[in-house]
Amino acid sequence: MSTLPHPRLDELDLAQVLAALGDETRLAIVGTLAANDDDAMTCSQFLHLGSKTGLSYHLAKLREAGLVNVQPEGTKRLISLRRADLDERFPGFLASIIACRPKKPA
Repeated sequence: MSTLPHPRLDELDLAQVLAALGDETRLAIVGTLAANDDDAMTCSQFLHLGSKTGLSYHLAKLREAGLVNVQPEGTKRLISLRRADLDERFPGFLASIIACRPKKPA
């Protein structure tokens, strides 16, 4: 099984996290994961937010910033929110973002 690169906890950078969350689609993905009790979801569960190509791009940006974990499993990828890591690195930040996010992307 192949793995994708993810930043370590000490590599999480607030500027990169904020830049990733500056996009409405990526913010909606994070909100959807949080609303799903942080259970892993598949890419197909986000198709209401855009095309497969667009979602792949947004998920890569979220993974590179350290907001999500993307784990290949066969032909699908399981996406989960890195809540524990984000809460440790930036206490209270993720909860604030989720509480203030728009309920639907524009």
